[in-house]
Amino acid sequence: MDTIAISSPDTNTLQDFLPLQGTDYVEFYVGNAKQAAHFYKTAFGFQSLAYAGPETGIKDRASYVVRQHKLTFVFTTPLRSQNPMADHIYKHGDGVKILALKVEDATDAWQQTTSRGGKSYLDPVTLTDETGEVVLSGIHTYGDTVHLFVERKNYQGVFMPGYRKWETVYQPTDTGLLYVDHCVGNVGWNQMNTWVSFYEKVMGFRNILTFDDSDISTEYSALMSKVMSNGNGYVKFPINEPAEGKKKSQVEEYLDFYDGEGCQHVAMATNDIVKTVTELQRRGIEFLKVPGSYYDELTERVGKIEEDLAPLKELGILVDRDEEGYLLQIFTKPVEDRPTLFFEIIQRKGARSFGKGNFKALFEAIEREQEMRGNL
Repeated sequence: MDTIAISSPDTNTLQDFLPLQGTDYVEFYVGNAKQAAHFYKTAFGFQSLAYAGPETGIKDRASYVVRQHKLTFVFTTPLRSQNPMADHIYKHGDGVKILALKVEDATDAWQQTTSRGGKSYLDPVTLTDETGEVVLSGIHTYGDTVHLFVERKNYQGVFMPGYRKWETVYQPTDTGLLYVDHCVGNVGWNQMNTWVSFYEKVMGFRNILTFDDSDISTEYSALMSKVMSNGNGYVKFPINEPAEGKKKSQVEEYLDFYDGEGCQHVAMATNDIVKTVTELQRRGIEFLKVPGSYYDELTERVGKIEEDLAPLKELGILVDRDEEGYLLQIFTKPVEDRPTLFFEIIQRKGARSFGKGNFKALFEAIEREQEMRGNL
């Protein structure tokens, strides 16, 4: 459970028909899971956790599980062509397939969501081994992305049945990444409200923030976004769609290169963003940079902050404030050759928002990258 999640449970939690305890794991379909796991260990500071493959009785795939604090990533690659995993990678490149959510009762979660119009991806199934049982179920969401509901209250093993402990001599130190803050999905033209309705009706989420093209636009491009949150605030899914602009927006570029709708970025929380980003840069992670002039009037815009401005400016960390506090955030460049998946590093100092005051500077930085790729 995300005990350090940014939003405390509210009084409506008990009435949720889909009570969620947080993000259980994020699973990526990738071309080479062994190498991907090594990259995320080396660059982001994850630790080896579990492995599944032919040696554990799984014949069609290899999966490597890595963990850092409450962040769990799974990298899965098919062992042969002509199957759905291989098709997914051929179409989309490496990307997020599963956003797995921790629940008390995976069977009830499936029944509640499918009875409200959710399309089943996985009927409830119980996996067992000598350390207990895990119950899984799942539904489809935008594009080829799915939500798995994971019930593990009766399981004491390393990850889940079918996996064994993955022990390696190489265990790099962590970088201070703590848990999933939110995951952003990019959907097609005029599809945002369809998926907002899906999360409201099928999963019981509510729309807590809305940004239109007047909030998120530059001279050349625009997009619209709505932030969906479950009842206790542990799970947040902002949803983006393109908006009309003079040139191609970042969402359009993503949709073109991902060949459809999908998860654009995963935001990972830290309690010391300067320390985390410094270490990530040292390990080779590249971040978007805003012009130095962004910092000239920063304190006038966001008020007093505890951090020294000099390292924020040097690292390119953005700051924004809402009624409840402020936040610090920074975005990596795409981590694939396709300009698709990237990551956000975020530290919240009370703020529950998503950096609206940074949108223009951030998107101009993205546009500079798009122009270098010839995709603006």
